[in-house]
Amino acid sequence: MNLSHLGAEHCVTGSCHLLQADGLNIMVDCGLAQGNDPGARIEDWPVSPKAIDYLFLTHAHIDHIGRVPELIQKGFKGEIICSHPTRALLYPMLADAMKFSGLREQTADSIEKTIDDLSWGFEYGETFDLEKGITFKLKRAGHILGSCFIRFQDDKNGWSVLFSGDLGAADTPILPDPEPPETADLVVLESTYGDRLHEKRGQRIRQLGKILTRALADSGKVFIPAFSLGRTQELIYEMDRLFSDPGYQEMFPDLQGKQRPPVFVDSPLGLEITKIYSRLSGYWDKEAKSLHRQGDHPIDFDGLYAIESHRDHLKICDAEGPAVILAGSGMCTGGRIINHLKKGIGHPKNDILFVGYQANGTPGRAIKKYAKRPGGYVDLDGERKTIKAGVHTLSGYSAHADQKGLVEWVASMPEKPGAIKLVHGEKQARNTLAEVLANRGYNVH
Repeated sequence: MNLSHLGAEHCVTGSCHLLQADGLNIMVDCGLAQGNDPGARIEDWPVSPKAIDYLFLTHAHIDHIGRVPELIQKGFKGEIICSHPTRALLYPMLADAMKFSGLREQTADSIEKTIDDLSWGFEYGETFDLEKGITFKLKRAGHILGSCFIRFQDDKNGWSVLFSGDLGAADTPILPDPEPPETADLVVLESTYGDRLHEKRGQRIRQLGKILTRALADSGKVFIPAFSLGRTQELIYEMDRLFSDPGYQEMFPDLQGKQRPPVFVDSPLGLEITKIYSRLSGYWDKEAKSLHRQGDHPIDFDGLYAIESHRDHLKICDAEGPAVILAGSGMCTGGRIINHLKKGIGHPKNDILFVGYQANGTPGRAIKKYAKRPGGYVDLDGERKTIKAGVHTLSGYSAHADQKGLVEWVASMPEKPGAIKLVHGEKQARNTLAEVLANRGYNVH
């Protein structure tokens, strides 16, 4: 058994791993590198796309699936294996990404058909035979709907390897918590937040409530650069709770009796993903299912507006607050959030709320870095904008487990793994997590 890391070995985005065993070439994820993260050319891989037998996908974020169209264009004809929800989310996510890739429409249509023909959805928690004595099992990772970690085992040759994919935080709205893993000879473990701890769910709700209270008081706008898949649905859920759940409202007396600000989902992809989330209610957690049974749809409420056309998008950019605007991209690298920020980042009454990781070299990272500096600015679409809006980070909304969550997930294995390989993290995060795990007696690479 041989393992090659073709992406995200020493950075966060672009996850891609090649497992070669028993004459099979098995790829786990095929993601797009973002910001300044490096990505290997497919031509430089140790095998050609035609030689890859299976592509396993841990979830449908672009930094884990974004190169699938390129892989298909260059000859991949193997099977694509993932969970049922990931299969439902796969093409909508890729179709959006392909709009900006320069592919001709007929090529995109061809790739859609190929993905439909090659992809297969599997249930969680069951062991399936692959071939040549190799088995695999998918279990819930709690990162986004459909996310999984994958364990391969070969009893004949005596090896096992587990890929964590992206692990989520416990107590995340809509999603069941990450499941405990079985042990393995090798665990390939993500380390995005290996050097920090997140806020608890109650803390992040309090901070969100404070920001919304301010928006109501000064009629400002709250801009939330949100990934269309995962974060958008979580935020819709918790903003609804803030204005409709008596338990939440007790924390914010200033919000009681106030008309909730309009919430605009200014993302065609975010709207489509939210509809898919609704159809996949069987994969929600117990809390969301219970609300739904009581007639309270957890990701829909009065005052939630869908912005589909570009004309309506421009109207919302020019409209006065108060308002909450959810728009992509999550790292401010493009999409509709750019127009909103160009209009509103220079006004002190507005707020920008980051709820996800901001990769090196992205405008989102620059806004966070320079917001508190006198005269701090960011370049948006070639225009230099001074940052006067309030800038906030809610780490509790991260779809990734923090250091404590990662360590506890590893510790929940019935036995220590033979070795742990850390990937999907910046150097400081990897080194800090490696030290913590090593101090607990784990063999970390």
